[in-house]
Amino acid sequence: MADPEQPQIYLISPSVIELSRFTAQLTAVLDAHDVACLRLALASHDEDAISRAADACREITTERDVALVIDTHIALAERLGLDGVHLTDGARSVRKARTALGPDAIVGSYCAQSRHEGISAGEAGADYVAFGPVGVSALGDGARAETELFTWWSEMIEVPVVAEGTLDEDMIRTLCTATDFFGIGDEIWGVNDPAAALAKLMAAVD
Repeated sequence: MADPEQPQIYLISPSVIELSRFTAQLTAVLDAHDVACLRLALASHDEDAISRAADACREITTERDVALVIDTHIALAERLGLDGVHLTDGARSVRKARTALGPDAIVGSYCAQSRHEGISAGEAGADYVAFGPVGVSALGDGARAETELFTWWSEMIEVPVVAEGTLDEDMIRTLCTATDFFGIGDEIWGVNDPAAALAKLMAAVD
């Protein structure tokens, strides 16, 4: 098992997947690593496609005692029997999700770089907050979640925190004492052996 003092792995699916290929990759990754959670983060708005993907992933994660949450879709999380939902609008939908899914569901909240939004999400009942991107990216406005945000959060706030977005070995090494989870997705799925790529990244924690 992973050292409880070390950050855990929080996997994020690609936004577009070829289901048979992704499930094979996912199986290999979960068999090689201790993973706390998988977030199904599909860009598709096709309910049937999302449902098929969720069903296939749930079969794999359930066998390995890995939590499975879905981006945004509160109603689908409930209908498909998933472990919870990851919200992308900060604190705004946390109470709604908690009411819909109940006290035992996982409700997470992406709060970009906003300390205030993170605190509000925690007060509204989020089980974790995510900040990012932590690395340099040309996407969006280029803003980053700085190391100081994670350091402050880990010292002052009890709600677990996820560091995500363009992670590399240097950022993992820098943040490993200031975050509870590393949200890893595109960093590994685009290569031939995602399990090996994940091993290389997480070696920086050691």
